[in-house]
Amino acid sequence: MSDIPFTLDQLRILKAIAFEGSFKKAADTLYVSQPAVSLQVQNLEKQLNAHLFDRGGRKAQLTEAGHLLLNYGEKIISLCQETCRALEDLESLQGGTLIVGASQTTGTYLLPRMIGVFRNKYPEVIVQLQVHSTRRTSWSIANGQVDLAIIGGEVPVELQETLKAIPFAEDELSLVLPPDHHLAKAELIQKEDLYKLKFITLDSQSTIRKVIDKVLSQYDIDFKRLKVEMELNSIEAIKNAVQAGLGAAFISTTAIQKELQMQTIKAVRIKDVEVRRILYVLINPNRYRSKASEAFVKEVLPQFSSQWDYQEIEKIYTDYHGFNHNSY
Repeated sequence: MSDIPFTLDQLRILKAIAFEGSFKKAADTLYVSQPAVSLQVQNLEKQLNAHLFDRGGRKAQLTEAGHLLLNYGEKIISLCQETCRALEDLESLQGGTLIVGASQTTGTYLLPRMIGVFRNKYPEVIVQLQVHSTRRTSWSIANGQVDLAIIGGEVPVELQETLKAIPFAEDELSLVLPPDHHLAKAELIQKEDLYKLKFITLDSQSTIRKVIDKVLSQYDIDFKRLKVEMELNSIEAIKNAVQAGLGAAFISTTAIQKELQMQTIKAVRIKDVEVRRILYVLINPNRYRSKASEAFVKEVLPQFSSQWDYQEIEKIYTDYHGFNHNSY
């Protein structure tokens, strides 16, 4: 090991500085002094005979050598974390950690219930939930930073040969209106009525927005003609805006159960139109599969979907060699 010119601590410090943008913030994050961080970086640069940071600006910027080391360093750290989880598994499910990823809607409204079911059966397992965009979640799966994820969008093209996305449920996106809106009294509205509404949406690059636009197009509805009154950055903000009478929105049915019961919003159906999307279990079949992740799939997911194809996921979790990665 003496011929390796860096340590794990040095890689962790490099990663922290790159993420925080300064030596001081990195030191605070790692609970060490700033001089200690600076000394480690100096030693690392001396051992590598390369400058890792451009010290000309106010923010710590990586050099080309720094970016290269960071890229490999993140992989090394990820493998070390994976090794620790594998060792924890030797103690069965009386401990260990399960890291679950999710996109915004599934992470906010579906995963907490699923994790609750899992924790009731395996209280000793520490469960971490990371809620990010589908793209960022997919990369976390690819890098081994997350064990599995529940997503509602498409995996980035560059990862579709690496990851496995398995359909497990359908998520309906309901058209919701303020309860005093004149169309809220109708049991069924026409497609043409959509062009008369003012819509509140997520931004155009969000997963749900793309799904809605795609499905509406399939029903010959020109989503470009819809009047978007405002774009907000969260489902909760959109629900509050609808309740305040600011417009209509398409929202996942799982996210509006409480509001429907309290009648603070009204869901209406569109004649001959159903806006649905597929939810996927996302895994990386080439990385270590923890016992906790296997237990989560086996014990929890079937309870949340009558459409769950357990034989398929069981095959993947018992023998992942030789299957077709491309599920799109």
